[in-house]
Amino acid sequence: MSARITVIAAALLGLAGCAVGPDYQRPQGVLPDQFTAPASEAPILADGWWQAFGDAELNALVERALKDSADVRIALARIEQADAVMQQAGAALFPEIDLNGNASRISPSRGTWTSNKLTPRPYNDFKLNGVMVAYELDFWGKFRRAREAAIAQATGSRLYRDTVRLTLAGSVTSGYVSLRSLDTQLASSRASLKTREAAVAIAQHRYEAGKVSALDVQQAESARAALEAQVSVLTQQRELQLHQLGLLVGAPELDVAPRDDLRTLPLPPVPPAGLPADLLDRRPDVRQAEQSLISYNAQIGVAKAALFPSISLTGLFGGESSDLSNLFKSSSSLWSASAVVNLPVFDAGYRLGKLDQATAVQKEALEQYRKTAQTAYREVLDALVSLRQTSITEQAREAQMKAAANAERISRARYEAGSAAFLELLDAQRSSNDAQIAFIQAREARLNASVAFFKALGGGWGNPSNAVAQR
Repeated sequence: MSARITVIAAALLGLAGCAVGPDYQRPQGVLPDQFTAPASEAPILADGWWQAFGDAELNALVERALKDSADVRIALARIEQADAVMQQAGAALFPEIDLNGNASRISPSRGTWTSNKLTPRPYNDFKLNGVMVAYELDFWGKFRRAREAAIAQATGSRLYRDTVRLTLAGSVTSGYVSLRSLDTQLASSRASLKTREAAVAIAQHRYEAGKVSALDVQQAESARAALEAQVSVLTQQRELQLHQLGLLVGAPELDVAPRDDLRTLPLPPVPPAGLPADLLDRRPDVRQAEQSLISYNAQIGVAKAALFPSISLTGLFGGESSDLSNLFKSSSSLWSASAVVNLPVFDAGYRLGKLDQATAVQKEALEQYRKTAQTAYREVLDALVSLRQTSITEQAREAQMKAAANAERISRARYEAGSAAFLELLDAQRSSNDAQIAFIQAREARLNASVAFFKALGGGWGNPSNAVAQR
């Protein structure tokens, strides 16, 4: 008997070992082998890429955002939901075992009472269904495919959290850079305002001395008022930027002290040339798209398994007695065992429709994965171009700023010596102020290009095999 049971069990396990539906294979040829855009050699960054900007206050803001942001807490709740679904899917692979019992007092109709006269009327009925077992054999891998899909979804929910964290860190860093840029623009504009005020005093003095007309004074006043308006606009923009930054870090009352030189933020290193395209495995959104593809691929197996017969086993062992004291005696024991086979015969194409639907959804997920990966690749190429071009722009703006400052000094000397019109000095001052603001904005653009590149690579350019191993 034991040998026969062993053979049957082995046969069942062998049948249970197969799972219908396609096994997942990563799509080939989605991306080129490497990024062809040139770049300079640089150290390899690890996680915490925002620390490359060398600003302790920025580091604290990013860490606070990653801890307190509502978006991160929402992502954590999604992980809990996906884990619960995965637990449910895994439980279907095992038998369900229940324990239950009941006690009844029954008074049958006198007209139908056929029991022997030794049994009292009414009578008691005590029943203990000690062990009830229900199990559907997973011949075709329906439950294993469902669990495979649930695991992929749970992994995807964690990658969604990583995407949120990456996006949030990038937004905080970019917002902080913009805040520092506005600080620097304000400092520059206030310095220019003092120059305009000095120009007003000079024009007023020369007018009172009869050397110039009132036109010079009015032009100087107009230029000074324009700078006052510029300072006011920049102050407003800084306050709004601070509010936005406070929202990102989960602190509406956030206060960041002004710092008047954006150049105190060092430029992060640029990546080495010829980055391999598999660095996109670090991108959590690309990996999340692949996990969705894995999940929908497994759902095809679930739908296909529904086309085949299902076998369910049930068993019961317990006891029943009219006397509670006899319930556990061998004479009161009862048991049952059954096997139910369900063979689909006709459903008007319902199950085939479910299979076609699962196949179509998998095709959509495949194209979505391709699109996400290729979009990520384009973002990296765009970021590389921005890194290079913003560097060139900043150098040009710096040269422009220095030349405009020299021109302003020469114009002031010429005007004070009486050899140049006041309009020439005002034009030189205006050009110098505009060049300073343009240079600060170019520096901001270059720093934000670095932020965009870090985000495009998923946070840096370390060894991509580490990211792959985490899948």
